Amino acid sequence: MTLKTSFFWSCAVSILLFFSCQQQEKETATLLIHGGTIYTVDSTQTTVEAVATKDNKILFAGSLIEAEAFKAEQTKVIDLKGKTMTPGLIEGHGHFMGLGYNELNLDLMNTTSYQEIVDAVEEAVKKVKPGEWITGRGWHQSKWTEMPEETVNGFQTHNLLSSISPENPVFLRHASGHAAFANAKAMEIAGLQVMAKEGIDGLEVEGGEVMRNDLGQPTGIFNERAMSLIAKHIPETTLEKNVKAFELAVAACHRNGITGFHDAGIGQKTISLYEKMKGENKMNIRIYAMLTGWDEELITKWYDKGPMIDTDHLFTIRSVKLNCDGALGSRGAWLLDEYTDRPGHFGHETLPMEFVKETAINGLQHGFQVCAHAIGDRANKEILDRYEAAFTELPNLTNDNRYRIEHAQHLHPDDIPRFAQLGVIPAMQAVHMSSDRPWAIDRLGEKRIKEGAYMWQALLQSGIPIVNGTDVPVEPLNPIASFYASVSRKTLKGMPEGGYEPEQKMTREQALRSYTLDAAYGAFEENIKGSITKGKLADFTIYEQDLMTVPEDKILDTKIAMTIFNGEVVYEN
Repeated sequence: MTLKTSFFWSCAVSILLFFSCQQQEKETATLLIHGGTIYTVDSTQTTVEAVATKDNKILFAGSLIEAEAFKAEQTKVIDLKGKTMTPGLIEGHGHFMGLGYNELNLDLMNTTSYQEIVDAVEEAVKKVKPGEWITGRGWHQSKWTEMPEETVNGFQTHNLLSSISPENPVFLRHASGHAAFANAKAMEIAGLQVMAKEGIDGLEVEGGEVMRNDLGQPTGIFNERAMSLIAKHIPETTLEKNVKAFELAVAACHRNGITGFHDAGIGQKTISLYEKMKGENKMNIRIYAMLTGWDEELITKWYDKGPMIDTDHLFTIRSVKLNCDGALGSRGAWLLDEYTDRPGHFGHETLPMEFVKETAINGLQHGFQVCAHAIGDRANKEILDRYEAAFTELPNLTNDNRYRIEHAQHLHPDDIPRFAQLGVIPAMQAVHMSSDRPWAIDRLGEKRIKEGAYMWQALLQSGIPIVNGTDVPVEPLNPIASFYASVSRKTLKGMPEGGYEPEQKMTREQALRSYTLDAAYGAFEENIKGSITKGKLADFTIYEQDLMTVPEDKILDTKIAMTIFNGEVVYEN
């Protein structure tokens, strides 16, 4: 063999070895998905033919031909067969354990009258021992088809409820979570009936209201912070029941295509539970948790400790939740002008504004996002003022802090552009408009409704994203209902024609972003989730039909076909 020939063969062998090694080093997918429309929520390629994942990360998104290059013998293949896929949906404001407990306790969300509440409690009484507490949530008097004969300030009284549960204390939270209904036994345990009969005042609560009849006796309705008068007497739940509620909440999320959850206000016991669940590999949901702001000892401890940003992206704590007013349904939302249907009443400031500013400053100093609940226009204005004061006081710490206002339901027109100007994110639950708008006009009147309620498009056009959600268990977790409300501005019964204040509708693209990439942005997580992009987490939601193209009146028919979390199928219909 000549020297020239030897050199040629040596080069050929080297080239073959190089390509052989390259082939061996080429990554292979654990999962390949194709066969339907895949919306990426990625501006560089809005739809793709296929997605390949490796373990819990997206390996490739693009054409099917290119995706198949990552296919190996062990690759699992999912053929969508015409179904539609998006990034995994993110519940942008909810109460995770409340979701689980709604499945364990009395769920009154679908009750349409006081009598139905009484009937549900009467059945529950048959299943418990005398003296045991009966708890539940979900009733909403403004959604009832008929009202009882006896009412005070538009609410029912306890007499009928008390008559069927004389030995069992009953405490039923309003759907909004901002009011509650108690029977005589519960009030007796709290000592409230005795105080009323003896003429002792003792029923005044700062930031709340004990509703009373003409004789000064409690009617059973406890608004805002007054709920604690009863709630503090309810025995603490067990660890076993907490674990069950957690597992039920995870399963409910998977059924609804939810892979991420912004948990709006948790305390130390819930933190410990979540850490236990993660340690036992049961944290099959990505929780972005807000510390409950009324617990000063808790938040002071976390200020010293600093944010906990989970490298596994399962349980992160880097925000503080403040409850600053109530809800429109209970007339607890804090308004600039009196309620149209209750003259002289302006709602409740449930947290001192001085504390809001203090928390806003502490958040900047210690690296925590602040998320303040505000529904009424005064609450929104006051919080924006306190945020702005903190930003002005500490200008060197205001880089990308992403403070939020949770709900931002009713705004004074002058405050709408301030969200974008201050970089404050509105976390708004579109389904609230669908549920509340028919009666909210009674609370606010037409002018305030049209100029400042549920101002989605005005906020988006000002240049600030919206984080969507349901506020579960205030509303059902179903993201399809909230998506429909976002794009239609109608009730879930399809009324009215054209929608309420149609100029504020979201486009379908905006609505999808509000449940994916913009929701991720609201939690500083847009670089790891929220779009189908190489390198991001492999969380996907698959639908039976294309909710981006079906006629509007067919959107609510959309079913979740499959949920993929961390690269694995966790739910299949």
